[in-house]
Amino acid sequence: MQIKHLLKVCFFAVFVFLMEPAMAQNKVITGKVTDKKDGSPLIGVSVVTAVGASGGAISATDGSYKISVPANATSLTFTYVGFLNVTVPINGRTSVDVQMEEANRALNEVVVIGYGTQKVKDATGSVATLGAKDFNKGVIATPEQLLQGRIAGVQVTPSSGEPGAGATINIRGASSIRSGTSPLYVVDGVPLDNGGTSGGFDSGAGSSSARNPLAFINPADIENISVLKDASASAIYGSRGANGVILITTKKGRKGQGIQFGASTSIANAAKKYDLLNRDAFLKGVASVGSNAGPLADGGIDYGGNTDWQKQVFRSAVSQNYNLGFGGGNNTGSYRATLAYDDQQGIVKRSELKRFTARINASQSFFNQRLKFDLQSLFSNVKDRFAPITNNAGFNGSLIGAMIQTNPTIPVFDSEGRYYNINGYENGFPKGNSFRNPVSMLNQIDDTDNINRYLNNLTMTLKLVEGLSYKGNFGADISRGQRETYYDSKIVGYTDEANIGDFKVPSATGNGRGILIHNKLTNLTTEHTLNYDKKWSNNSALTALLGYSYQTFKNFNRGNLAWGTPTAGEFLHDFNQFKNHMPHDFSNRNGLDSSSYTLQSYFVRAQYTYKDRYIITGTVRRDGSSRFGDNHHYANFPAAAFKWRISQESFGPKGVFDDLSLRLNWGKTGNQDFPSYASKRLRQTNYAGTANSQLNAENPDLKWETQTAYGAGIDFSLFRGRLTGTLDYYNKSQTDILFYQDLAQPAPFPRIWINLPGQVVNKGIELGLNFAAIDHKDFSWDISYNMTTINNRVKNFGSRNIITGNIDGQGLSGAYAQFIGDGYPLYSFNVPKYSGLDANGFGIYPQGIDVATPQGSPLPTFVASLTNSFSYKNFSLSFLLNGATGFYIYNNTANAFFYKGNLVSGRNVTKAVAETNENPLNSGEVSTRFLEKGDFMRLSNATLGYTVPLKGKTIKTLRVSLTGQNLFLITGYSGLDPEVNTNKERNGVPSRGIDYTPYPSARTFTLGLNAGF
Repeated sequence: MQIKHLLKVCFFAVFVFLMEPAMAQNKVITGKVTDKKDGSPLIGVSVVTAVGASGGAISATDGSYKISVPANATSLTFTYVGFLNVTVPINGRTSVDVQMEEANRALNEVVVIGYGTQKVKDATGSVATLGAKDFNKGVIATPEQLLQGRIAGVQVTPSSGEPGAGATINIRGASSIRSGTSPLYVVDGVPLDNGGTSGGFDSGAGSSSARNPLAFINPADIENISVLKDASASAIYGSRGANGVILITTKKGRKGQGIQFGASTSIANAAKKYDLLNRDAFLKGVASVGSNAGPLADGGIDYGGNTDWQKQVFRSAVSQNYNLGFGGGNNTGSYRATLAYDDQQGIVKRSELKRFTARINASQSFFNQRLKFDLQSLFSNVKDRFAPITNNAGFNGSLIGAMIQTNPTIPVFDSEGRYYNINGYENGFPKGNSFRNPVSMLNQIDDTDNINRYLNNLTMTLKLVEGLSYKGNFGADISRGQRETYYDSKIVGYTDEANIGDFKVPSATGNGRGILIHNKLTNLTTEHTLNYDKKWSNNSALTALLGYSYQTFKNFNRGNLAWGTPTAGEFLHDFNQFKNHMPHDFSNRNGLDSSSYTLQSYFVRAQYTYKDRYIITGTVRRDGSSRFGDNHHYANFPAAAFKWRISQESFGPKGVFDDLSLRLNWGKTGNQDFPSYASKRLRQTNYAGTANSQLNAENPDLKWETQTAYGAGIDFSLFRGRLTGTLDYYNKSQTDILFYQDLAQPAPFPRIWINLPGQVVNKGIELGLNFAAIDHKDFSWDISYNMTTINNRVKNFGSRNIITGNIDGQGLSGAYAQFIGDGYPLYSFNVPKYSGLDANGFGIYPQGIDVATPQGSPLPTFVASLTNSFSYKNFSLSFLLNGATGFYIYNNTANAFFYKGNLVSGRNVTKAVAETNENPLNSGEVSTRFLEKGDFMRLSNATLGYTVPLKGKTIKTLRVSLTGQNLFLITGYSGLDPEVNTNKERNGVPSRGIDYTPYPSARTFTLGLNAGF
C-alpha cells in the first residue's frame, strides 16, 4: 500500500512539473473589433494567433473578443468576410483593439445561387443579391417590397395599396401570354407553389384578386435575397426558371448573437385622394347641366345632407410590429429562434393584416464536421380583413366606386338611424339595387380569412471524402386557409340573386348571405445532391453538382354559399347558422379548382476556373411534369456561361481597374405554370349532378413553354473597390407559348390547350453602379444607381390577335382596351383615338368611334432608381428615388365615373370634370381620352437613424429610426398612382396597366427601435 501511495505522489509530481510551464505559457488577450469606416462593432470576426496555436475566438455582438494565446505569440490575425485581413503585433499587451477596413466587397461577397453559394468574382451568370442592410424599411407586408426599386432588371408593381396585396413581378420583362408570369420563389431551399390564398367571390359587386402568397414570411427574418436573372443562372431550376428565380435566405444563429428585439409603430394616410365635388359645388354642377338641384321634396337631388364620403371610407391607419430573436452558436452548431407579430391597419376602414410567425433555424455538426444537420422551421398565421373592393364591379361600383359617385347631399343615416337608402325601406329591409351606401358596405360586409402555413426544411450533409459531399434535403410546405364572407340581411343595394352555374342563390338584402371557401396546399420536396469541390495550387478550381429532385403539389379548394337567417334582420357571422345551404360545394369558380401534379428532375452543373482568369460553367436539367401531354412529359434545359477576368492577365489594366471581367451566357429555361389537367379531356357536372358538359379537348402533344436567352456582361471595380458596377445586355425569346384556344363550333369540345407559334422577345441593357463617394471615419456617403431598358415585342405571330383588358362601367358591357398582336408589345392598348371636344361638347374621334388602333404599351421601356446613404458618427440617413418611363395607364376609373353626364343622374364627379365644356349627353366610350402616360418619379423610401453609444454590458446595441414611405410622387397621371395593376383579365388572358377603383396607396411614417442584449 505504501508503494502504491508513493507511485501516486510521484505521478502527481511529474504531472505538475510537466504542466506548469504549459499553463504558464498561456495568457489572455481581450479587445474590440470595429469598422474603420464608421466605428461600428463587427460581429463574427475570426481572431487567431500567427503561430497556429489551437483554438481561436469570434467577436461578439458588441465587437468584443477574448482569446487565450501562447506566451511566445507575437501577433494576432483578424479575418472577416468582405474586409481586409489585419495582423497586429501583441508587444506584451493584454488588450488589443483593432479597426478593419472593407476590402473590395463586391468581389468577395458570397452570394446564394441555386443549390449552393459562390463568391461574386466567380459568378458567370447574372445574379443580384440584396442584404438586410439595403432592404427597404418601414411597413413591409411581403418580401418583394424589400427589394422594390433596388435591383436592376427587377420590376415590382403592386396591384393596389391594400395590406398584403398581390404584386406583379417581372425580371427582365414580361414573357408569357396565358401561363404564369411570376418568378419562382425558393425559401431556404424549398421551391414554393404560388398558392394558398383565395380571391373574393363575386356576390354582386365583382370579384377580387387573391392576396400575396408570400405574406406568410416575416420580412424581418430574411438575411438576404438573391435574384437569378439570366438563363445560365436560373437553368438549374429548369422548367420553372423562365420568369427568373428569387432565392430567399433566412437568418441563422451565430456565436455571441444573444437577444435581439425590434419594435415599430407606424401611421399611414392616403397619399392622394380624388378631387371630388363637395355639397355646394355638386349642386352647382347639377344645375349647370340642366338638372333639378333643388330639395328632394321638389323633385330635386338635394337630400339635405353634407357628407364627405372619402372621410367616411378612409382613415389614419396605425400599425405595430414586434420582433424578438435569440441566437447563439459554437464551433459545431448554431441556433436562432424568432417570434414576430404584425398588426397592419389599412387606410380603408376595417381593412387589416395581422400576422404571427414563429421560426427556428438550427445547425449541428458531428464527427469533426463530417456530418451536419440543418433545420429551418416556420409556422405562420395570417389573418386578413378585406374591404369590399373588387376588380370588375358594375356601374354601382364596389366600395371605392360607390364612394366616388355617391351624391354628397345624401346623409349616412336616415331619420330612424338606418343606413340611408334613396330607394327607401319596405318591411324593415332596403329596397332596390340602384344605390349602395358606402358606409353600409363597410360595416355590413364582413370578409376575413385565416391562413396557417408551415414551412419546414431538413437537410443532412455528409462529407464522403476530401472535396466530395452528399446532401439530402426534405422540405414540406403546408397551408390551410379559410375565407369567410358574410352579408347583413339589411345591407343596402344587394337585392340581386347570385347565379352559381345553374343554381340561383337569393339576394343578400333581405336574406343575408354567407360564403365559405377552404384552401389546402401541400407541397413536398425531396432532393439529393452530390457536391465536388477541388482546388489546385495554381488558382485553378473545379466545382460540380449532381442532383435529383422530386416534388409533389396538391391544391384542394372548395366553397359553399348559405342564406336565410333564423330571425329576420339578423347579421350572422357563423356559416352553420344559416337556414339554407347550397346542396353541393362549388369548386370551379374564382380559381377554386382542385388539382395535383408532380415534378421529377435530374440536374448537373460544373464550373471550372483556370488560374483565376477563365471560368466556365455548364448546366443541364431534365424535368418531367405530369401537367403536359403524353408525348412531352420530359424536356431538357441546358445552359452555359463563360467569364474572363481580364484584370488577372499580365496585360490587364491594373493601374485603372481593381477588377475587370467579361461574361457571356446562353441557356434555355421553361414555364409550366398553368392548369394541371390542361392536356387532358375534361368534363364538368352541374350542381345537381344530373348533367355534364365538355371543358377542353385532349392534347397529347402539349409541351413546355420554352425561353431561350443569351447575353453579355461586364463587371468592373475601380479605386480599391470604391466604384463597382455591372453592365449587361440581355436577349430572351419565349416560344411554344401556352394558350387556351377556342374551337370553331359546332365541335365536341369548346376549347383546347395548344402551343402557339411565334415568340415574345425581351431585350435591353442593365446598369448597376455603387460608389463610395466619401469614405472617412466620421462621415461617409455611398451612392447606388441602377437602370434597365426593356424592349418587348411579339414576333412571328401571324394575323392572330388576342384581346384582353376588360373595361367596366355603365354602358361598357363587353368593352376591352388591350390586345396581343404581331409586332407590338404584350398587352398593347388598342382603342379609338380621341381628339378632344367639339364646339357642342361632344367627343371627336378622327378615325371613328368604332375604329380601334394600337396606342401604346403598359410596359415601361426604362426603369431606374437612385439610393443615397449618408453616415455621420452615430447618425445615418438614406433615401431611395425610383421611376419609370415609356408606358401608359388606362384610367378605367375615369372612364366609368368621370364624365359630365353623371351629374345629370345625381352622381358625383371631380372638379376637373365639372369645369369642362363637355355636353352631358356625351358618352364615355373606351378611347385614348382615358389613356394617359404613366411616367413617374417617386421618393419611395427614406430613413433617418441614430445608434446610441453604450457602455453597459446588458444592452449591447440600441438604434432608433424614423422611416417615411411614398413621400412624394412626380407624375402627369391624373389617377391616384401610376404604379397600379388592377386585374382585368379576359378569358384567362392577363392584363397590365389598367386602373379601376383600386385600394389607394398610403404615405407612411414609422418610428422604430432595435436593441441587442
